[in-house]
Amino acid sequence: MIIAIDGPSGAGKSTLGKMLAKNLDLLYLDTGAMYRAVALAVIQHDVALNDRKKVVNIAENAKIELIGEPDSLKVFLDGKDVTTEIRTLEVAQSASVVSTVSEVRRIMVEHQRSLGENSAKGCVLEGRDIGSVVFPHADIKFFLTAKPEARARRRFEEDKTKGRISTYDQTLAEINERDERDVSREDSPLTIAEDAVVIDTSELDLSEVFEQMIAAVREKKSASA
Repeated sequence: MIIAIDGPSGAGKSTLGKMLAKNLDLLYLDTGAMYRAVALAVIQHDVALNDRKKVVNIAENAKIELIGEPDSLKVFLDGKDVTTEIRTLEVAQSASVVSTVSEVRRIMVEHQRSLGENSAKGCVLEGRDIGSVVFPHADIKFFLTAKPEARARRRFEEDKTKGRISTYDQTLAEINERDERDVSREDSPLTIAEDAVVIDTSELDLSEVFEQMIAAVREKKSASA
């Protein structure tokens, strides 16, 4: 079974994707982490984000691996564990820019398809274009969304617990900026697949969203049995 989870930044995709994968014993693939790994490689090579040719070359040659269980997923870049390094604000902002490069997205899409198709037990993938581009024939597709203010509040609280210095207004501005890039990029813009189950998480807690998702998966399984 392949489950696709799409949606804007801060909608809860990563947390709920891990919960689903763990509950259903499926492989979990954080596609956003793959773009962050590319962004980190660009930073490490001291390449300008607007140097398209060099950025694409780095994406082509970077060896990115996702290893481990959903709750303890490790991200490796060229054999080095960069799980913590890719979560900095600088890398996040750079990944947002790198992910708009069409050639980079195509490289990552092929990598993501390979990982998903070669998984013996199936997988849960989350990102921005999983159900629309990476796996348009996924068994079930979810699109998680929420009002920008709700997403900014969650991200701000998360950043505080991790010791990151920011303000709510700054976080909201970053969320809105990321949304604009996601929906307006030329290649694979953020969009809702026609057959996706859309869930607005603005006023729901994680357990409520998770129950809706599990119910949809069970319904799908019953229908195909």
